[in-house]
Amino acid sequence: MSIELTVPEVGESITEVQIGRWLRQDGATVKRDEDLVEIETEKASVVVPAPEAGVLTILTAEGEFAQVGDAIARITTGAADGGAPRKIEMESRQQPANAVAPHVMPAAARLLAENELAADDVDATGPDGRLLKEDVLRHLQAREATGADHGPDEVPSAIAGRGEEIRPMSMLRRTIANRLVEAQQNAALLTTFNEVDMAPVKALRARYRDEFEERHGARLGFMSFFVKASVEALKRFPAVNAEIRGTEIVYRDYCDVGIAIGGGKGLVVPVLRDAESMSFADIEKAIADFGARAQENKILPEELAGGTFTISNGGVYGSLFSTPIVNPPQSGILGMHSIQDRPVARDGEIVIRPMMYVALTYDHRIIDGREAVTFLRTVKDILEDPARLVLGV
Repeated sequence: MSIELTVPEVGESITEVQIGRWLRQDGATVKRDEDLVEIETEKASVVVPAPEAGVLTILTAEGEFAQVGDAIARITTGAADGGAPRKIEMESRQQPANAVAPHVMPAAARLLAENELAADDVDATGPDGRLLKEDVLRHLQAREATGADHGPDEVPSAIAGRGEEIRPMSMLRRTIANRLVEAQQNAALLTTFNEVDMAPVKALRARYRDEFEERHGARLGFMSFFVKASVEALKRFPAVNAEIRGTEIVYRDYCDVGIAIGGGKGLVVPVLRDAESMSFADIEKAIADFGARAQENKILPEELAGGTFTISNGGVYGSLFSTPIVNPPQSGILGMHSIQDRPVARDGEIVIRPMMYVALTYDHRIIDGREAVTFLRTVKDILEDPARLVLGV
């Protein structure tokens, strides 16, 4: 008996997913509840387990798209002994090999129909002779380059050394692209800059780092200082923490701060809920947890939703200066950058200090220039004199 492995419901309003990575190979014997495949949504990755034990037959290849409810694999169950699964596996492999035409994946079938091609016209390179969307795209690319219906191996020698690889854009990357374009088109974005002398924060970290880690089990980083400073500035300038809904402005009495983190599939922005009530240790533990799970694509969709303000640290990649883009419907984003020793004037003398450029991109429809500049100046003042966080000044 065969059981279909279908795309589960993965969140409200999500109808399409992308197959990220198969954790078991085609034809493998799998156990009930064993993780089989990672599927990518527009917000996060979800792992789908095996509904029953049996032999796995993959129907949708990595990188292909599928709708919620679509069958992406079959599991052949009912094996009575250890030899039966192997027999079923061999039979399932042999059937595609004996077929007159390759097994056509759904996305490939759509491309074939759109371009009036037959499956036999295209060389199939997928497992067990399956015809993938990438196969069709390569065929179309080669045909366009040569002006005729040639296969990939028949490309003229004039372009033989100039290869191209076509990959579908991931769900996460599509979402990032759409939201960035939305921000540019629908908001009046401006960026203001300043620089922060990071010597006081570095000295504070050096003094208490070991004791902090011993007591709280978390590393004392720079991000917690920026979160605390941003929260204080958001309290003073609530427009930066607000959003526009139609013709109304929504102000909040809470700060849900998104932290931009590079994950295994790209940038994700998990949210620190009620950051105004979090301690330094709470912030550092949460960020460390987000960072570890982002690398494994295990951030949950609900952890990415509903932020009111975002902090992005391009400095971890070596960025010295940039203009971050607001994450709609938010109205502001703070950009951190690399710390560099630079000569600056202090009390009439030139001294070397560890300096960081900071940037605030904001929606000018709701935030005035004076508010934006003063907001960023508040963040700067707090970081250059962290005692302000304790005294509330």
